[in-house]
Amino acid sequence: MKTSEPSEPVVGEGDAALADSLFVLPPPEGSARSLARGWLLLALWSLVGAGLVVILVVLARTPVIHDLIPWTGSFKTALVIHVDLSVLVWFLAFAGLLGSLVIPPERVGRGFFGLGLATLGALILPFAPFLGVDAPFMNNYVPVLENGAFFVGLGLFIGGFLFMAGQLLRIPAATGALPVAGRALRFGLQSGMAIAWLAALIGLWTRLAVPIPAEAQFRENWYEILFWGAGHVLQFTHTQLLIVVWLWLATLAGFLPRPWPRLAFFALGLGFLPVLSVPAIHLLVTPIDGVANRIAYSELMRFGNGLATLPVGFALIFAGVVYFDVTRPEHRPQRVAMFLSLLLFGVGGVIGYLIQGVNVTIPSHYHGSIVAITLAYMGLTYHLLPHLGWRRPDATWSTWQLYLYGGGSLLHVAGLALAGVYGIQRKTAGAEQHLKTLPEKFAMACTGLGGALAVIGGILFLVLTIRAFRQRG
Repeated sequence: MKTSEPSEPVVGEGDAALADSLFVLPPPEGSARSLARGWLLLALWSLVGAGLVVILVVLARTPVIHDLIPWTGSFKTALVIHVDLSVLVWFLAFAGLLGSLVIPPERVGRGFFGLGLATLGALILPFAPFLGVDAPFMNNYVPVLENGAFFVGLGLFIGGFLFMAGQLLRIPAATGALPVAGRALRFGLQSGMAIAWLAALIGLWTRLAVPIPAEAQFRENWYEILFWGAGHVLQFTHTQLLIVVWLWLATLAGFLPRPWPRLAFFALGLGFLPVLSVPAIHLLVTPIDGVANRIAYSELMRFGNGLATLPVGFALIFAGVVYFDVTRPEHRPQRVAMFLSLLLFGVGGVIGYLIQGVNVTIPSHYHGSIVAITLAYMGLTYHLLPHLGWRRPDATWSTWQLYLYGGGSLLHVAGLALAGVYGIQRKTAGAEQHLKTLPEKFAMACTGLGGALAVIGGILFLVLTIRAFRQRG
């Protein structure tokens, strides 16, 4: 696979006004670059760990194959580890990488401390089933294994990330000579980190307010309540960071966002606005473990998460259709990543409005959103690699990887959505799915095939990045 040297956008060179509208952050230098590399390695390691168990998860849902392997008993344990590594650790570790691009030089040492804690915790998580009781609970957002090792690992990882995030919350607006668009990206990162801290505080508030039941059969619902409010709030962090990455990818793809920087501030402000109601929800919509509180958080995310993503998404699609520079083929992966991310995020959002009952339509919805964020992060990773001292992977291979991962995920999401029409229950595998009719089997076969293609695409992403590490600049 051929490599090429770093290439920055050439739009507006020599034009200070246009340079102000380029949504890019300067590459880190010195110890900040080492910090960024550490967070990226942690993020990629989480995908390696998640990939090892996702094979079990995909095959356990595929007709015929699931009858050949007696995996149903371990399906839930594998799914817990997969979700926590591929969503929680991957997303927050990449958030740590983004944060390291704007962290003040005097706080880089503290950033390494946070990275160390987070890495230790993330390394413990996949080994937790072997270090204690294997008791999986399939609650939303952060499914858990109820053993001490798992909670130690989870606590260390979240604590390390929050420590890192805290280093970004008091950066003076004048710090760094960033252009207007760069300051907009920094605002998006800071607001996202602030929301993450709010999510943690909501989780702590819930833990103190709702006593844990002694009976094991009631604890899964308790974990559901524990992470319900915090999990919904944390989605706004991911949304803020996704908008930051979308804007960055748009610039790399050659769009001409001349009038956008102040509009980006406005959009990111809209993205932050809904979470201001969170303390009031937790304080006034009581009891915290009541149905009304859960509905309030569902409605907050349903109507609040689109305040920023909808206008930004439509604007990027319009800009991508009307304005882009095709003279830079090395940035084709960024263009593909952005468009596929927008597509999956939109599909996931539409499916979210179609949810009725508890079935696989729910994972169809959030898989669309999760994959959209992952695609955007993959595209940005290809750009950042040469700026972190490694090589840029071949643009053709990178582009095909994104098509494979995005296309497979789209088929996976569509299969789950179709299966949801027939009432196939979520969080089941093998014979527990009760597949009887041909349409039900077809839907889950599409889910399995799409998931398999996405796994191959994910493996190819890791191969390309690891190969880039071996070919250091």
